[in-house]
Amino acid sequence: MGTNYTRYNRRRLEAPVNNINRIALLAVLLAAGGALVAHVAAGGQSAIDPKQQALLKRLFPAATAFSPKGGDPPHFKAFSTDPRSGQTLLGLAFWTTELEPFERAYDGPIKILVGMDTKGLLTGVIVTEHHEPYGDFSVDRPEFAAQFRGKNIRDAFKVGVDIDAVSRATISVTSASRAVRNSSRRVARQLLAPPEAGK
Repeated sequence: MGTNYTRYNRRRLEAPVNNINRIALLAVLLAAGGALVAHVAAGGQSAIDPKQQALLKRLFPAATAFSPKGGDPPHFKAFSTDPRSGQTLLGLAFWTTELEPFERAYDGPIKILVGMDTKGLLTGVIVTEHHEPYGDFSVDRPEFAAQFRGKNIRDAFKVGVDIDAVSRATISVTSASRAVRNSSRRVARQLLAPPEAGK
């Protein structure tokens, strides 16, 4: 009789714990389902983080809206809004570190956000992260990023020719320039219409 009494009491004590576990699991599932419904209602895309939005706005000051990152290769779209014609695509933005071939500098990758208009002209670049020993006087400087604004992706991107060289930081500057060139050309090849002949 002692064994049956112990089993009965154990079941009585475990029942509330099992119910609490079931309720907690149900709450988690409902929350996840609600998040999924919100995600689908937003077009299946997540919102852009405010820091990311500020970086995109630096590349496309005239933009009134940005799409969340998506597609292959991964990219953001910048739009201007006109009440009569609706949204117009201004260009694309993308991270060099998210595209193949992956470019490494002296001490790893240099993370650069690149903006490009629909004609293949760069609207700007923003270096956000690097571990270069001489980065503070090469790729971090505003002059480095400024030389890419308005640059055509068909240009050579050669250090010492159309990209300013920096003494003691040749590897960093060359790698960053190559990353901008290669990623821009890949995005243009896959996402932009080719230029019309004769223009």
